[in-house]
Amino acid sequence: MKSYVAQRLGIAILTLVGMSMVIFALLRLAPGDIVDILFSTAGYVNEADKQALLKELGMDRPYWVQYLDWMRQILTGDLGKSYRYDIPAWEIIRPLLPVTIELAILSILAGLSMPSFWLGMVIILGMVSWLGWIPPMTYVRPTENFRAHAIQFALPALAVGYRSSALIMRITRSSLLEVMREDYIRTAWAKGQAERVVIWHHALKNAILPVVTVIGIEFAFLIGGLVVTETVFNLPGVARFLVQAILWRDYPIVQNLVMFIAIVVILSNLFVDMLYGVLDPRVRYG
Repeated sequence: MKSYVAQRLGIAILTLVGMSMVIFALLRLAPGDIVDILFSTAGYVNEADKQALLKELGMDRPYWVQYLDWMRQILTGDLGKSYRYDIPAWEIIRPLLPVTIELAILSILAGLSMPSFWLGMVIILGMVSWLGWIPPMTYVRPTENFRAHAIQFALPALAVGYRSSALIMRITRSSLLEVMREDYIRTAWAKGQAERVVIWHHALKNAILPVVTVIGIEFAFLIGGLVVTETVFNLPGVARFLVQAILWRDYPIVQNLVMFIAIVVILSNLFVDMLYGVLDPRVRYG
């Protein structure tokens, strides 16, 4: 197990290095940068001022120098400064993470053909039309008012979790039906074991592996895929802010948020692989 985990972590590090290169390159390939956006917003162009701002932000250096500087910052725990807000990137990212993670977890616990953003708007309109009540649209921290915080997250979690729960139930049902046809299940029935024991102890334990895989993939997807839901319910989460940072070409914020999402995906896959061995003793790691 230890050698397998070490091998997977080594592969994960190489994957993250490759991802960082792709992220860095794609951001620079996009037309325009934050300096162009700032000057176009101001309505005038002064080449000398532009060059001075590029130098101040460090964007006049060769790309390979900028990339190595970003890697050095990540390794030292310094994520750089936001170009747009001129404050450390971590101060912006830190309060966003709990919002998205909490919503993703609640969505996993909560119709497959209904988009979550559409269902979210239907829920809001239904509350207004039938109850004359609109969900709180200003983010409330759990330390400020836990009840209001729980209500605020219940509705978006329901909107997103409705689809996720349908997918998970569908996979669980199909996997369980397949396992119920196995010989060892017929043997358990023949021995006169109770239905509860056959389903929960024999069948479900062997049918759960595909379900765990789907849950891991769904959770990783939700971390970076809640853009519209966070926008509909006005939640200050990672996905919503990432889109804003991309529009402003705020390279430090975009690079670090995308790297965070990549890390979540890789660690989710690794956790699911480790969980296989716990749920099914037949799984062996070489």
